[in-house]
Amino acid sequence: MTEIEGTPRRSGPTLRDVARRAEVSVATASRALTSDYPVAESTRAKVLRAVEELNYVVAPRLPKRNTSASLIAMVVSDVVSPLRSLVATGVAEAAGDYDRLSSVYITGGELRREEKVFAWLEEQDDVEAVILVGGVEITADYERRMAAHARALHARGSQLVLCGRPPLAAGVPALVVEYDNRGGAYAATSHLLSMGHRRILTLTGPERSTTTIGRVEGYLQAHDDFGADVDPSLRIACSADRSGGFQGCQQALDSGLEFTAIFAHNDVMASGALAALREKGLSVPGDVSLVGYDNIPVAQELWPPLTTVYMPHEEMGKAAVRLAMERPAPGSGRERQLLGTHIVIRTSVRPLTSTERQPR
Repeated sequence: MTEIEGTPRRSGPTLRDVARRAEVSVATASRALTSDYPVAESTRAKVLRAVEELNYVVAPRLPKRNTSASLIAMVVSDVVSPLRSLVATGVAEAAGDYDRLSSVYITGGELRREEKVFAWLEEQDDVEAVILVGGVEITADYERRMAAHARALHARGSQLVLCGRPPLAAGVPALVVEYDNRGGAYAATSHLLSMGHRRILTLTGPERSTTTIGRVEGYLQAHDDFGADVDPSLRIACSADRSGGFQGCQQALDSGLEFTAIFAHNDVMASGALAALREKGLSVPGDVSLVGYDNIPVAQELWPPLTTVYMPHEEMGKAAVRLAMERPAPGSGRERQLLGTHIVIRTSVRPLTSTERQPR
């Protein structure tokens, strides 16, 4: 695994410097320096002039990649998260199946570091695909940056694959592997509703994250389909970790919120909520039922074992590599894959009797 601080640096000017001097995009500069992409002659002349002024050394193009020297790069904020570690395992396994190398670049969730990773990867001729993993807050700046990276990689014969993120705008050459985020949350909430729970506290991640948005949508849709009212005060945004789950649940308890069940947006948040409940002398599922999401190993290690939503972590990594290797044609409808989720029922939820169907 590779952290950005350890990323090799190219000495002298880079293609990005050339693009800046020529006042064109990195993708256009790359096209101008290859013979297999059409570029206006005036643009090519500007790029070649910048190359001469900067004394930029144009790297020779490698033959079409069919060798084990080709690299599948995975870019993640961290590998502490079990989810990302499992996705990385899937990427490594599938890359090996195709006789490719794989490497993980860790950004720490910092935009500056992520941009440095992309800047370096876009300079390499042996990078066959860049797989970017994890939910994100969608902004105009994000969409602009990702479109630029997708085009720059595509111009080098590489491929951007978004893993666990929604597609970019039409025409942007990026592939997408998603899982049914919304459907998993719908299944988790429906399970609680079918057990008679009507006051369901949901502990979410950051409110503008695509992951959070999908899970809140599933939570709300399940209530709607069951004809159950939703109390907005039962939705608490937390950090998407154990301390966030603990603090969110503690906040709900201390404020006097009434609820009979909790849907935590991931399993580590659920483990934090469980600790907060026990600190208040409450049991699961005796006093409060609890459901998580992700089905990471901790879900089975908790007591009671946690009812949760299965997410195809390793399969996501494998599917991302397969999609990159297949290189589906633009507009073919195969540029995006959606993987399924399902609920895993254990013992952290119990049905309410007719007399218990009032809040705790």
